[in-house]
Amino acid sequence: MNLKDKSIIITGSSKGIGKEIAILLAAQGASVVVNFHADATAADGVVKYITDQGGTATAVRADVSKREEVAHLFDETIKRYGKVDVLVNNAGIMVSKEIKDNSQEDFTRQFDVNVRGVFHGLQEAYTKLADHGNIINFSSSTVKLMLPKYGLYSATKAAVEQMTRVFSREIGRGISVNAVAPGPTKTDLFLEGKSDEFIEKLRGMNAFNRLAEPSDIAKVVLFLASDDSKWISGQVILANGAMV
Repeated sequence: MNLKDKSIIITGSSKGIGKEIAILLAAQGASVVVNFHADATAADGVVKYITDQGGTATAVRADVSKREEVAHLFDETIKRYGKVDVLVNNAGIMVSKEIKDNSQEDFTRQFDVNVRGVFHGLQEAYTKLADHGNIINFSSSTVKLMLPKYGLYSATKAAVEQMTRVFSREIGRGISVNAVAPGPTKTDLFLEGKSDEFIEKLRGMNAFNRLAEPSDIAKVVLFLASDDSKWISGQVILANGAMV
């Protein structure tokens, strides 16, 4: 799955799954853009790691909830690399509360980043992504579950899945559009605020009795970013070890 000569934007890739995706795709020959919102130091660290390994990477700041900043992200990528072949809409946030306890701000923040961020990426990709490119959006396996405290987060990801299906029929130009829906994965975003008991329970809900590593998810993205996946489009790939 050689990605040589491909230019790839990965939103929210200064840490977690996005960081692992950037490192893996760069190792396969891609020129990657490490997008970040606030932590420039972390993003620069990912770029340094990639370039020290002989890869090509650059960091670009953009708040995906703002259309003009996503436009800048695309324009800067095209300026530096000449094109955008692959968009990975990975940026996301999660607030774990029962629906009754979520504030208006909790609702707005999650939908602004998780849904509006993907929406902005798709709108820019409609005219700026190269022909025969690939788009990979991020959903979550929680969409298929009824886990308490995941109501709003799961709702944002369900919206992403439906946009993925519809956009795959709208964009044309040989571009494939899919979503990846990870299960519980060892990231700071997932582990924060969870008890050992709850994490152990989640481990036991899949066929491998463990949490996913970020690299497990990155390998799925690698396939979807490659030309080998071109006949797959409009699909949601559940990457959760048979959890659901």
